[in-house]
Amino acid sequence: MNLKELSYVEKKGSIDTHDIVVYSLSTCGFCKRAMAFLDEKGISYRYIHVDQLPLETKNEIKKILKEKFNENVAFPFAVIDDASHLVGFIQPDWVRTLELTEDK
Repeated sequence: MNLKELSYVEKKGSIDTHDIVVYSLSTCGFCKRAMAFLDEKGISYRYIHVDQLPLETKNEIKKILKEKFNENVAFPFAVIDDASHLVGFIQPDWVRTLELTEDK
């Protein structure tokens, strides 16, 4: 499986400095807050609700992400520029990783 082949939902914002992919669960409060944060900041990103995919696909996504980033997968799991990642939603971490200022 290639993660690029999945059907992501695109959210366009005025800030497009990073390629951000958010793997989330449709029922996850932290996932909703993470995506609301990106929306509020006007940041472009793509997302997919992993819990709405077939179990085999979900397990394959988790396996690929775990192997690539040497990190247990929890949600939200954001991949930035296919090089770094964020697990969970702790706003200061997202601000720092995405090179934002708190007032942006």
